[in-house]
Amino acid sequence: MNESKIVKEQRKSPRVKTSIPVRYKELRDEAETVDVGSLTCDVSAGGLRFTTDKLISTACRLLLEFDIPSLTKPIKAVSKVAWIQKANMGEGYEVGNEFVDITQKDQELIAAFLRRS
Repeated sequence: MNESKIVKEQRKSPRVKTSIPVRYKELRDEAETVDVGSLTCDVSAGGLRFTTDKLISTACRLLLEFDIPSLTKPIKAVSKVAWIQKANMGEGYEVGNEFVDITQKDQELIAAFLRRS
């Protein structure tokens, strides 16, 4: 009998592949940081993944703003960096983020976008 191994998904929410503009800023006490622009790789109700050419610590908190199509105002959230890895093409990094502070309204807007996608 051939048994296949089932890998259990660790994410709480399924992700939808999408490429939308995202801006992030590191939240630090000691220094003002600048906004950096990028594109998402995927989005879920619990977080998002984006690419960057900057190595970001997993201890870092980020202020995110991203533009969901059809919305006039950006979604804003504070996230923690859950993981970071080299991008597939070898240039830059992919950064996985988990939302830690987001309004209920913005969560609902993300959920509606994911249902449409």
